[in-house]
Amino acid sequence: MIVPAADARIVITTTGSREEADRIARFLVEEQIAACVNLLPGLTSVYRWKGEVETAEEILLLIKTCAGNLEAVDAALRRLHSYEVPEMLVLEPKAGSQAYLEWIAHSTAASPEGKDTRAT
Repeated sequence: MIVPAADARIVITTTGSREEADRIARFLVEEQIAACVNLLPGLTSVYRWKGEVETAEEILLLIKTCAGNLEAVDAALRRLHSYEVPEMLVLEPKAGSQAYLEWIAHSTAASPEGKDTRAT
């Protein structure tokens, strides 16, 4: 059944290496900050940095989490990421399958009710 996705969030970031992407993804899932992190290699980014147009090969991370974990995701990215300004964009899904949304909530430390689910 498709239901409103009131609490689910998808955070987008990129890294410059597979090793860094793996390290960040594993930390977020092990600490129950994210339920799942998809790593999509083969991304080419063109961007402006310090007045110059740059091109870089990157790994895209799609981080599935809850709204209550966004500060923890931000803190982890700032601590673990090699970029001076790591990308962090938060997408708010409109709806999703009820079972998947419940899985995200139960797989992370911040359930929709704001309870810590790590002890259960």
